[in-house]
Amino acid sequence: MAFLLGLVIAIITLATMYGFAFKVWWFPAFISEYGAAYDHQFQITLIVCGIVFFLAQLGLAYAVWRYRDRGGRGSYSHGNNVMEATWTIATAIVFLGVALMGQKIWARVHLDAAPANALQVEVTGQQFAWNVRYPGPDGKFGRTKPELMKESLGNPLGVDPDDPASKDDVVMPVMAVPVNRPVEVLLRSKDVIHSFYVRELRLKQDAVPGMENRLHFTASQTGRFEIPCAELCGLGHHQMRSFLLVMSEEDYANWLKENAPQAQ
Repeated sequence: MAFLLGLVIAIITLATMYGFAFKVWWFPAFISEYGAAYDHQFQITLIVCGIVFFLAQLGLAYAVWRYRDRGGRGSYSHGNNVMEATWTIATAIVFLGVALMGQKIWARVHLDAAPANALQVEVTGQQFAWNVRYPGPDGKFGRTKPELMKESLGNPLGVDPDDPASKDDVVMPVMAVPVNRPVEVLLRSKDVIHSFYVRELRLKQDAVPGMENRLHFTASQTGRFEIPCAELCGLGHHQMRSFLLVMSEEDYANWLKENAPQAQ
C-alpha cells in the first residue's frame, strides 16, 4: 500500500509538471504591451516554484515508501539550526530576487505616467456592478456629488447636472476603448474593495474606497473581454462582471455617439 501511495504521488507530480512545462494549462493570448513581460515573469516564478514542488513531492513519495514499515513515520529529530538557517536564507534570497525582477514591469503599469494622448476612462466599482464614465467631446469629467448617487434615477456615480462639464459625460455598464490607443483608467470604489481584472491585458488592480488608483494600457486586438471583480466583495460577488470592448477608432466614435443621448 505504501509503495502504491508513493507511486501515485510521483505520477501526480510528474503529470502536473508536464501540464505546465508544455503549456497544457496556460493563459489566453495577451492583447497588451505588458503581456510578454508578465508571461516571462510568470514563467520564471513557475520554474522556481516548480523545482521546489518537484523535489518536495518526490521527497514525500520517498518518505512514504522508505518508512512504510513504521506506518510512514520517520525517526524523531530535534532539528538542525545550520540547515534551517541555510534553507531559510536561500528561500528569502530566491523569492526576493524574483520579486525584484518583476518590479520594473509592475512599475511601468502602476507608477509610470500614462502617455499624454491617453484616453481617460473612469471605472467605479460598487456592489455588484462596474460603472464606466467617459468625459465626452470636451475631454473633461463633470463634477460628482455623493448625495446625487441614486441608481433608481439612473445616476449611480452622482454626476452633477448643474456642472457644464458633465453635460456630455457618458456612463455605461461596459468599457469600450479604441484599439492601439493608450488608455488611462481612473479606478475607484463606492463601497468596499473591488478588483479590476482583465486577464488578456494581464492587468489587475484593487479599487479601494476613498482612493483613486491609476493604470494604463494599449489594447492591440479588437474583441470582447471579460472584466470580473477579482476581490470577494459580498454575497453578489459572483455576478459582478462587465466587459471590455476593444473597437476600431471609427466604431468607437460611433459607439460614443450612440450612447451619449442615453447617458444624458
